[in-house]
Amino acid sequence: MEKIIIDENQFFRTISRISHEVIEKHQDLDGIVIVGIKRRGAEIAELIQRKIKDLTGKNLPSIDLDITFYRDDLEYAEPSQSPVYNGASKFISIQNKTVVLVDDVLFTGRTIRAALDALVDFGRAARVELVIFVDRGHRELPIRADYVGKNVPTSRREKVQVRTMKFDGCYEVALLAE
Repeated sequence: MEKIIIDENQFFRTISRISHEVIEKHQDLDGIVIVGIKRRGAEIAELIQRKIKDLTGKNLPSIDLDITFYRDDLEYAEPSQSPVYNGASKFISIQNKTVVLVDDVLFTGRTIRAALDALVDFGRAARVELVIFVDRGHRELPIRADYVGKNVPTSRREKVQVRTMKFDGCYEVALLAE
């Protein structure tokens, strides 16, 4: 069973709201780097980056970050499926910069922990802020987002699926029940 909890209009309103919040929090956008966690987090980061450029005229530097080999749960994957690592889209030093880390769904917090480990390869950030499109709860690690698109209380058996144009052909968020 599937329920659409964010349609396309709400999706873009959420992107706009998060972008405004990032702008409001920072007097000066110099020194900010947007980092999107591959796959859908990277596409959401790109939408936020574009919206910030539309609103301010500033094109913030960005990276698409692959955290595959930084995960602590790779051993649970199917043995027949080897992980594919694509690395980052490019190298940008984050030394003494503010990193705005973007992901689609915050669940246990393990993806964010892996992303923080991966970021060390790009330098020592002055600060890392977390943007999450949907926070569904059930944290296993002490991680909290600075910017949240929508809080969606779920059971552990439900799934939240953020759909983006590049990967799914639409912009929406679905709640899937077993």
